[in-house]
Amino acid sequence: MGGSCILPALQKDCCRYVRLIFFIGIVYNTNSMDCILLDTNVFVSATRSRAGASWQLLNLAPQQKFRLALSVSLVTEYEDAATRAHPNKTLSDADIEQLVSDLCSIAHLQEVYYLWRPFLRDSHDDHVLELAVAANCHCIVTYNLRDFAGVTRQFGIEILKPRQYLERLGETGGLL
Repeated sequence: MGGSCILPALQKDCCRYVRLIFFIGIVYNTNSMDCILLDTNVFVSATRSRAGASWQLLNLAPQQKFRLALSVSLVTEYEDAATRAHPNKTLSDADIEQLVSDLCSIAHLQEVYYLWRPFLRDSHDDHVLELAVAANCHCIVTYNLRDFAGVTRQFGIEILKPRQYLERLGETGGLL
């Protein structure tokens, strides 16, 4: 698959159109869309199976159902975690690199200038929280709900599993 868009919603001319929008800076109203952050475990899950909620969320990103927030540190973590050897790895390293590139072309790229560390139970997730706060995210989508305990109370950011967020969007069709 290398060299072409991995996400079906970004196939053909749509991929070139989205990249054109990114580079020439066409602005559209994102105020009515939730800004969400996909934790690394959701991204990795999507790279290992195209049947689950994680993959479905990635496919909704280009359709502007929500605004996806990314940072340099999160993109680096996505690539590192997804390219590690794993028995269920279904995408090549080149495909993963293309997928990350596709996501970067449509996401809200946020710089993070402050640190909330340490706040979370797992200190490796603190950069995820910092990005969510900096990007004014409504929701962090993760499989590790316990690792983000206290975030909703302290920062007003919901913590949901991928299926829960899909249910909110009314997009659970095709899931088992």
